[in-house]
Amino acid sequence: MSVMTQDALLRLLEADARLSDRQIAERLGESEAAVAAARAELEKKGRIVGYQTIVNDDSEGVAAFIEVRCTPERGGGFNRLATRIARFKEVRSCYLMSGGYDLLIMVEAHDLMEVAQFVSEKLSSMEGVLSTSTHFRLKTYKLNGLMFEEPPTMERISVAP
Repeated sequence: MSVMTQDALLRLLEADARLSDRQIAERLGESEAAVAAARAELEKKGRIVGYQTIVNDDSEGVAAFIEVRCTPERGGGFNRLATRIARFKEVRSCYLMSGGYDLLIMVEAHDLMEVAQFVSEKLSSMEGVLSTSTHFRLKTYKLNGLMFEEPPTMERISVAP
């Protein structure tokens, strides 16, 4: 499968991970065997790391985005600290960032107090963490390319003469 077709395969799986190899093959004009081989290769290379269901959690629990400023380690940069932070069960995502802070983590918890405890007892007390800034999710409009609510369509009102 060409790189372009692999990219198309990835876009299809991002939109709907439940698609079978046969369905993908039909959409891409490829054989089912070629799609299966490409999927296996992408999984082996680590380009596909898992398959998930996207859930609208806005009404359940609390999500927080935490900016973390930290000191890079000699010979390891931010990697060791980021890996240690990412291993906490509360952490859903962890990214190395450019700009005014070093790491951005996304945490999910049952309530605000649970987030506060995580930040004060686990995150802020870690060696190498200089400061944190916590922002709470209020509403999700789009996640992983999927819109949660479509905007209302503006219909023109017909005017009688």
